[in-house]
Amino acid sequence: MKLFDKLSARAKQQPQRIVLPEGTEPRTLAAADRIIADSLARIILIGDAKEIMRMAREMNLTHIAEAKIVDPADESVIDRYAPLFFELRKSKGITMEEARLTTANPLYLGCLMVKAGDADGQVAGAMNTTGNVLRAAFQVIKTQPGIDVVSGAFLMLLPKGLNFGTEGILVFADCAVVPDPDASQLAQIAVSAAQTARDIAGIEPRVAILSFSTKGSAKHDRVDKVIEATRIAHEMEPSLILDGELQADAAIVPTVANTKCPNSPLSGRANVLVFPSLEVGNIAYKLVQRLGGVEAVGPVLQGLAAPVNDLSRGCFPEDIYKTIIMTCNQAIGLKENK
Repeated sequence: MKLFDKLSARAKQQPQRIVLPEGTEPRTLAAADRIIADSLARIILIGDAKEIMRMAREMNLTHIAEAKIVDPADESVIDRYAPLFFELRKSKGITMEEARLTTANPLYLGCLMVKAGDADGQVAGAMNTTGNVLRAAFQVIKTQPGIDVVSGAFLMLLPKGLNFGTEGILVFADCAVVPDPDASQLAQIAVSAAQTARDIAGIEPRVAILSFSTKGSAKHDRVDKVIEATRIAHEMEPSLILDGELQADAAIVPTVANTKCPNSPLSGRANVLVFPSLEVGNIAYKLVQRLGGVEAVGPVLQGLAAPVNDLSRGCFPEDIYKTIIMTCNQAIGLKENK
């Protein structure tokens, strides 16, 4: 069974409430209509109900009427959620008037619905910048216990003939958010990526923290950072199958691992690759995608207390559809891990 068939089946069995704050964006509406038709999630659209329904009629979308529509201009909605935002941000000097104004912003309103337990996750970014999507998530939803860094992972779906990872799946992190993580942040990225592997890829993680050195073959401050990150990650999750510092070939090729690191618990069969910096991770996933004919799915944001995922402003309805499905699976996984 293909990955998204598995994810869809799991989402259908445990429907999650997903907020789409860009409720009047055409691609978002098209994806929402398909999600509802396939019974994969309970969709919450933020926007003017009349405008949403007008667009749905023009686009021949027959299921949008089944979505819950929340109007950010509705005073009763502001009355419900503004006090929560005020409590979250009053230590920063925010006033109630400012809280009410911010709550009317759909990105913040959606996150507040998640924070209040009225929704399970949010997907946005077709109209908004990554910075705006993340800012609302950081200020409202915040991070998981024991995690203070949000990072981005890609699921790399390998074509037949490339026998790496597990069932043709590799998880790459961080490829999207943290430019130069310190050892503690790198360890947190590794633990978060392991959770992404479980919740979205459906695989048992085998994590390699990568370097240009394998087990002391080179000496450098950047190697020391990876060694320290590996130690911290082991302390954070002792049962996790994890190793570092490893070069990429020692992480994924058993014959190379047997020579370079014969005592590694990964034995050259890592399925989660954690890169020492954003530049390395971003370059690596793009090269693998283009040169290897690999499908790169993501980025998936990880480390948040509830899932919020960002879209490219150049995305297609299919991208939004898949991101909603992944967000559902993240939400299910977070609930199961509590």
